[in-house]
Amino acid sequence: MHGSRITAVGHYQPARVLTNEDLAGMVDTSDEWIRSRVGIHSRRIAGPDEPVDELAGHAAAKALASAGLTPADVDLVLVATSTAIDRSPNTAARVAARLGMPAPAVLDVNVVCAGFTHALATADHAVRAGSASRALVIGADKMSEVTDWTDRTTCVLVGDGAGAAVVEACAPGEEAGIGPVLWGSVPEMGNAVRIEGTPPRFAQEGQSVYRWATTRLPAIARQACERSGLEPADLAAVVLHQANLRIIEPLAAKIGAVNAVVARDVVESGNTSAASIPLALSKLVERGEITSGDPVLLFGFGGNLSYAGQVVRCP
Repeated sequence: MHGSRITAVGHYQPARVLTNEDLAGMVDTSDEWIRSRVGIHSRRIAGPDEPVDELAGHAAAKALASAGLTPADVDLVLVATSTAIDRSPNTAARVAARLGMPAPAVLDVNVVCAGFTHALATADHAVRAGSASRALVIGADKMSEVTDWTDRTTCVLVGDGAGAAVVEACAPGEEAGIGPVLWGSVPEMGNAVRIEGTPPRFAQEGQSVYRWATTRLPAIARQACERSGLEPADLAAVVLHQANLRIIEPLAAKIGAVNAVVARDVVESGNTSAASIPLALSKLVERGEITSGDPVLLFGFGGNLSYAGQVVRCP
């Protein structure tokens, strides 16, 4: 079995920008209140005619173009999302149809905010097992569609977007570019982050999530580094789920990645759930803040109180 690697990334965000000042005209809040509590100053919001699969398709097309591939070159499509409204066709199938793929396997992965890192691990496993040779792994969510815009505790957090990665098999003798995943959950605390009801609405127990993320997760993230044979100080970048700047900064500090660039895309994009990690990673690559071969920790956490992390090499 050969390992796999990420060969290209891409991202997409809707055109509409919703600022904190805009939100202050909708609910009882202010720019100062939002910045001080979650660190966000703006987010992108998709229109009613922009479904999740469209966001995903745009990000996937950019990743394929960056890799110099055509849609026909892909034999597995994995989409991490928790905001697809329809059950069938699934989002991956709709993305494949949008891109004109001939016959890929199509799977949706719903692990909410940890979805992308779960999907990336699944793609890596499929390539290692020989059941796929090239995969598209996409995180896409339209959180605005499951948000109560009269609830200031949640509506200030969310944004819409998508990010994608092309995963390919390593050549014989080539070092794996996707390290072993460390994943798990805390089932008894699963209700701390929810998207449920009819219509579905996002809700969370913010203080419980904050305490869990900042006290329990640093050791787990360090174990993900150890599985790749690296120390946190070896990392060039840390891309955590972009939940809240007040979670990202202490968690990154406690991991001990003292030499790493820490992704803070939440400031301009909000919490985009499964899209947040690939979106932030793609922007770091696009801006040249990390270079090819750099070791990067990806670590997703949130809904179900699930987590998944792995060290990857920058494409």
